[in-house]
Amino acid sequence: MTGDIRKSLLLHGGVLTVLFASQFVLPAYHHGNLARIMVLASYAMGYNLLFGYTGLLSLGHALFFAAGLYGMGLAISQFSVSAGVALAVGVLFGTLVGVAIGALALRTEGVAFMIVTLMFAQAGYLTILYFGQYTRGDEGFVIAQAHRNIAGWDLSDPSIRYFSAFIVFSAALLMCLAVVKSRFGKVLIAIRENEERARMLGYDVDRYKLAAIGLSASLAALAGAAYGVLFGYVGASFASVQYSILPLLWVLLGGTGTVLGPLVGTLFMFYLIDLSSGVTTAYMLIAGVVLVFLTLFAPQGLMGELRRRAIRWLP
Repeated sequence: MTGDIRKSLLLHGGVLTVLFASQFVLPAYHHGNLARIMVLASYAMGYNLLFGYTGLLSLGHALFFAAGLYGMGLAISQFSVSAGVALAVGVLFGTLVGVAIGALALRTEGVAFMIVTLMFAQAGYLTILYFGQYTRGDEGFVIAQAHRNIAGWDLSDPSIRYFSAFIVFSAALLMCLAVVKSRFGKVLIAIRENEERARMLGYDVDRYKLAAIGLSASLAALAGAAYGVLFGYVGASFASVQYSILPLLWVLLGGTGTVLGPLVGTLFMFYLIDLSSGVTTAYMLIAGVVLVFLTLFAPQGLMGELRRRAIRWLP
């Protein structure tokens, strides 16, 4: 094991240790916030895998998040399956949607890819509204506490919910770290840096891109399904354009192409809005000003700048 790999494992292991220990010391408000942040950061990690490491800018990732969310929610509400099975259904459904959409979207590139993914996401959002008889449209539906139970664990209990969110985040973090350090991850980075050169070296670029989309969609669907079962709500707002823009914003703030960037960006943005809203109703103005300064003085994001200035081995 090289020194850089050892340092990386210690750093990420330390982050997981801090997150695990935080549940015993945080007050109730921040305890609930951090559980929500960990699930959303898992969503951002999936996005970062596609954008930060493969170089594909998607504006339709809300479709995959919502596919996991509604796959899980409808499995419970319409077919009365257990929460554990519903969670698996949500992840599978989101992955299949991701692969299908990816196969079509990869016929384009650049700006066209962005527009196509956005249009597919909007089509998904309108589909949810159209089938309001089952999805309850904009209103959404609540998952009853009795159905939020896995292996005897009541997921509505704050401590169990936090621990479950921690498991989801840990799985996403370790998977991303493994992908980045693998040969597959190195090829994705090569595609991001110079796609034509990667193609000339004999790599099937389209196959690698499709695999990246599938992995990214799986993490987004896992986050969506977990969010629904942990917080008990399924709604069309999670399929809107906002939830395609948010992961992009979180990744840019935290640092594209860094494993911990999505967590840092999600945490920063969540509390920036939370604290600003307590000061003024124009909280988005404050958030906007802060983001502009961050863009000007930390163009590679918080973790990206840390890697550029000090910790060169940061994955």
